[in-house]
Amino acid sequence: MENPTTSKVVLLACGSFNPITNMHLRMFELARDHLEDTGQYSVIKGIISPVGDAYKKKGLIEASHRVEMARLATESSEWITVDSWESQQSDWVETSKVIRHHYEELLAREHNRDDVDTVKYTKKRRIEENYIASSLSPLSLCSDGPQLMLLCGADVLESFGIPNLWKQEDIAEIVGRYGLVCVTRSGSDPHKFINQSDDLWKYRKNIHVVHEWVTNDISATHVRRALRRGRSVRYLLPESVVRYVQEHSLYSAESEQKNADVVLAPFQKYSDASTKTES
Repeated sequence: MENPTTSKVVLLACGSFNPITNMHLRMFELARDHLEDTGQYSVIKGIISPVGDAYKKKGLIEASHRVEMARLATESSEWITVDSWESQQSDWVETSKVIRHHYEELLAREHNRDDVDTVKYTKKRRIEENYIASSLSPLSLCSDGPQLMLLCGADVLESFGIPNLWKQEDIAEIVGRYGLVCVTRSGSDPHKFINQSDDLWKYRKNIHVVHEWVTNDISATHVRRALRRGRSVRYLLPESVVRYVQEHSLYSAESEQKNADVVLAPFQKYSDASTKTES
């Protein structure tokens, strides 16, 4: 039975997933355990959203492969799914917009569930309209619907401090309006980074730091390096993903040079914007 005193939460992870690793999947389990241990939340779903090709990250293989590998990796999960919407966009989509898209999808599903009850539907529609019209404030979302939180590793949290990689208003929206679940990695100190950032400190109560005591330093970068060198990556990736990589001969010295001479999409977009502002 559902506990009426807990808030339903959907976890959304955005990233390259190039390729998806066991650690990516492990993050969802860690985050769910942490949130539910507080007694305040009930995690009902996890969503993996691979970035589109237009992100232009060095070594980023085609989204079709990355999405399919993520789907294979989550076949055995009862609650983690893969969504291809972000990967199918022709232009790079900011993470804040991806979160908005998925939150609107959640609201739409809630509406469909209750559309036989006109009173409930009208109430939820009003809540949605108020949400869209509301000014930015911490967690000013639909109070009786699921809450959406961004799930990430400590490296993503620390990337908030890299100039022209994120817009400050997007950080405020992601952390202040939705909330963030950050899983620690070896050598990272999210609490220190939050303390040093005025923007993150302001919304620190919306940031859930999850400590991984069984340290695991699997990274997609390390996996790609091993694959380029013809080394085994079994038990680093789900077995179905290992087979897919082998069948399609993915990750070579050539693929690692893809986008090597291209500026990463956010750097290109935000650098151009700041230049225009200055001029």
